[in-house]
Amino acid sequence: MPLAVDEGQLSETFAALANRTRRAILARLAVGAATVNELAEPFEMTLPAISKHIKVLERAGLIVRGHRAQYRPCALNAAPLAEVSTWAEQYRPVWESRFDRMDEYLNQLQQGGMGERDD
Repeated sequence: MPLAVDEGQLSETFAALANRTRRAILARLAVGAATVNELAEPFEMTLPAISKHIKVLERAGLIVRGHRAQYRPCALNAAPLAEVSTWAEQYRPVWESRFDRMDEYLNQLQQGGMGERDD
């Protein structure tokens, strides 16, 4: 039975996560809040390009921006990632079943019960 998720939010989250730069930005923010300059540091991109990535992440709800005078640090908002996890969880029985079958197959191969022919 499918779990209740916000399909619009889920699509927005997946679209934001589809880009490796944005995933790297989120990985950095998982360590702690950072300024745009700090987020831009490891990339060979202009600040406007990084800012566009940040805006996509903001629209998806994956980051929030603080308001301390001129200093506006970005911070991770993990709620949309929890929604992805909830959505993916419905497929756990499928993964586990396939892993169990693969484990059985590998055990049979190790015991010489499959894959060998008597000619």
